[in-house]
Amino acid sequence: MKQLLRQIHPLALTIIIGTMFGRLVTSMSIPFLSIYLTRVLEASPTETGLTVAVSSLAGVLISFYGGYISDRIGRPIVMLVSVFSWAGVFFIFSSAQHLWVFFIANTLNGLCRAFFEPTSRALLSDITPSRHKLLVFNLRYAAINLGVVFGPIIGLYLGSAESTFPFIIAGMVYVMYGLVLLLQFSIRHTDLPRPVNTLAPSLRTALSTTTRDRVFLMVLIGTTFCELGYGHFGSTLAQYLTLNPNIENGSQIFSYMFSLNAMTVLLVQYPIVRTARHYSPIASLILGNILIAGSLLLFGWADGLVVLFISVILFTIGEVLLFTMMDLFIDRIAKPENKGIYFGTIGFNHLGSVIAPVFGGLLLGHFGAANGVSVFAPLALATALGLPFLWKARQHEISRKRQEKVFQASA
Repeated sequence: MKQLLRQIHPLALTIIIGTMFGRLVTSMSIPFLSIYLTRVLEASPTETGLTVAVSSLAGVLISFYGGYISDRIGRPIVMLVSVFSWAGVFFIFSSAQHLWVFFIANTLNGLCRAFFEPTSRALLSDITPSRHKLLVFNLRYAAINLGVVFGPIIGLYLGSAESTFPFIIAGMVYVMYGLVLLLQFSIRHTDLPRPVNTLAPSLRTALSTTTRDRVFLMVLIGTTFCELGYGHFGSTLAQYLTLNPNIENGSQIFSYMFSLNAMTVLLVQYPIVRTARHYSPIASLILGNILIAGSLLLFGWADGLVVLFISVILFTIGEVLLFTMMDLFIDRIAKPENKGIYFGTIGFNHLGSVIAPVFGGLLLGHFGAANGVSVFAPLALATALGLPFLWKARQHEISRKRQEKVFQASA
């Protein structure tokens, strides 16, 4: 393992370590936002859902531009501007006292993430040899979850459900992350790929590059429904546990469930990826969708902590199948000059995360937190609607491979 780590580009290691600390501090604060708004500001479930959802909405609207612009002006500029801006956003969170300020701050949060995330992933793909890409993508995902193991528990004891102080810590960490990146870029600038100097295509032309790819398009639609299911973990589930009259210490239980989610990722990620890499990434997406939909049903039926924790484990296995193979899927189908576009365009599937808090908030407001099945059964069904699209993507993929074999044989 040490020998493999030595072969990873130093900048890739910086991004992986920075991702770990970034997720540590954001998981101390952001997951508790819906609880804080409900408990401290006394916002309704619908108001809370809209405020939480606006981050993903902003990300959906701008995610394509993040990857697109990084292809044209270079990854370092986009990453540095977005990471320092992100730090400023967390300081806005820390001083907010009104719902509308949280709404604006969370909008800016989504914008910064939409620029930074696809650009950093595209850069990892640029600087990593093909034989090490799966390792690097999974180290990044493991770093995310290593941070999330401890973040919610630390946030619980810092009073994140009733205080905005943890956002100050998040802002300071992102300032330091940006300074380290600035130093690395200045040292390693000759190792980095140059931005494309040809005339940039129009946005419509760039979008058509991905939408003409039938496999990618079906995966994009299918994973939008997967994101819809995934988005309920940090929004609808948090409110459900907090508002449910039959559950005591809901915010504490949620923090433990959030940490269990991350710990499970760390435990199952390697064996799952080791097995899944022998199959099509789309097959992993299909199974992941099924597990997330099923776990949402269990959340609604759960009548005790044991079933809730089992549901989290099933949910997490589905999450791993979805997200660990997604970067590899994009890397395999995107040409080098269009990787930023593909990584940015896949961000449109966050539309599911936009709908999730609003949809869940409406169901909670209508049925009440005491009626778990009535709330979570529609959420599970909506998630499962992604299966036909993912299945179609798999059929297109099989057909494409057959055509390539025929072409190679004729050549």
